[in-house]
Amino acid sequence: MTSFFLTCAALGGAVLLLQLVLGLFGIGDDHAVDHHGIPAGKESLTHGLHLFSVRALSAGIAFFGVGGLAGMSTAFGLLAAVPLALISGSVATVAVAAIMRAMMRLEDDGTVQIHGAVGTSGTVYLAIPGDRSGVGKVHVTLQNRLVELQAVTSQQSLPTGSRVLVIDVVGPDTVDVVPDPIALEVPNVAV
Repeated sequence: MTSFFLTCAALGGAVLLLQLVLGLFGIGDDHAVDHHGIPAGKESLTHGLHLFSVRALSAGIAFFGVGGLAGMSTAFGLLAAVPLALISGSVATVAVAAIMRAMMRLEDDGTVQIHGAVGTSGTVYLAIPGDRSGVGKVHVTLQNRLVELQAVTSQQSLPTGSRVLVIDVVGPDTVDVVPDPIALEVPNVAV
């Protein structure tokens, strides 16, 4: 029975080591992106434990073997080895699945999604010609960072420093803006 536990520990450990080495070279990582811009599989990985993933199962098998070997070295032999192996393997499987789930929640590519700019206010950086006759630039805060985007407007031209509201995305780095209605409502107070 000792050779069975040793084989489990060696096999599980070898698979874990192989995954580590392949991961260092970027092999085996799933970086595909779905049509919503979410890394493929990320949405499902954050909503539950994947106990039947290769990592979780290989960790479970490795620790099943290690627990069994530890139990076999006691005076109780097989009587202690089987429960200890089952407990060690189960705990390792759940722990690895939980750790992988937590790590997937931390993954973020940091790419600015321009569609998130719709409905945000910004400031004209480079004057925007009216009637969509040219392109200007605006600064908007998007995903907690200041972003410079090209901008067009179908209204009158907007001078540098004007407050604007993004109403649409018209290109990969171009937004449609109008004068910010909130900035227009603020009356000038004479002091």
